[in-house]
Amino acid sequence: MTVLLLPGDGIGPEVVAAGASVLEALVARHGLQITLEQGLIGGAALDRSQRPLPAETLAQAKRAQAILLGAVGGPAWDRVDASLRPEKGLLELRAGLGLFANLRPATLHPELGGVSPLKPEVVEGLDILIVRELCGDVYYGEPRGIRVLDGGERQGYNTMVYREGEIRRIARVAFDVARRRRRRVCSIDKANVLEATRLWREVVQAVGQDFPDVELTHMYVDNAAMQLVRQPTAFDVMLTPNMFGDILSDLAAAVTGSIGMLPSASLNQGACGLYEPIHGSAPDIAGRDLANPLATILSVAMMLRHSLGAQALAERVEQAVTRVLQGGLRTRDIHAPGTTEVGTRAMAEAVLREL
Repeated sequence: MTVLLLPGDGIGPEVVAAGASVLEALVARHGLQITLEQGLIGGAALDRSQRPLPAETLAQAKRAQAILLGAVGGPAWDRVDASLRPEKGLLELRAGLGLFANLRPATLHPELGGVSPLKPEVVEGLDILIVRELCGDVYYGEPRGIRVLDGGERQGYNTMVYREGEIRRIARVAFDVARRRRRRVCSIDKANVLEATRLWREVVQAVGQDFPDVELTHMYVDNAAMQLVRQPTAFDVMLTPNMFGDILSDLAAAVTGSIGMLPSASLNQGACGLYEPIHGSAPDIAGRDLANPLATILSVAMMLRHSLGAQALAERVEQAVTRVLQGGLRTRDIHAPGTTEVGTRAMAEAVLREL
């Protein structure tokens, strides 16, 4: 099997190097049979080939069984045309591979309870899985653009669009994973205002009838944001449209204490998946050995579980991360009194030692 590494921009190369070192260790010592390739995406690709997603990178991705992505974008490319922004490369990759299901776990490691901005009793036992639809909504809807109105004033516009089939397939993913968890799905929408999410609620309700063993509830997105802060442990699986999921998953990350701890998986109808930390490129700390590589390493664990058929190795990686945290090592974003601050490379090396 082939795993494609897409380091991207900012801290992307640093954290992908950490993830790659874990994969290499599993190949060398634990029987994982994969070949690693590397490609360009985002600003790094734009600088080299004038495209944020070169045709060769997309071809590599289509041949691969799994992809490990760092991050894309940064101020260096803020002035380029909108059609060429680094983030456009990621959107094109998701569309090109049909990656419609984004799984974003928000789990609070017991060792990091003091890092959360919320009271320990509010976040104790936090374990949420956000299932975000990834190929629809305003990110892909047409028409879109900026136009000049009579009188010279400019107007920006985007279109929120969902087809029944798109909603149905992501809803089935949410119900399927809920069956392996605590059997509760909370579907997020704004059905009192937006017709697209009124359809969302109707279709999710219909799909839920095929899963009578899973409890389905609905919640408006603004209330969901409030409840994520007030009582986050009340959620099990949160099913969201694209834009709402983008926002709520970052809020859930803040509840856990650090966005540097949260992995993600983006899956299509087959076995191919794109795995990445949910954080951005963080150009302010790029190249300074400050980034937390654990979200990327935990993304590798998700890759092993969902695309490479290596459940036991996924658990081994997750256990290694837990033991490192139990040992008191912390990167700057999760550092607390009584723990030892280390850099990106040292944290990755500690995980390798545990492996």
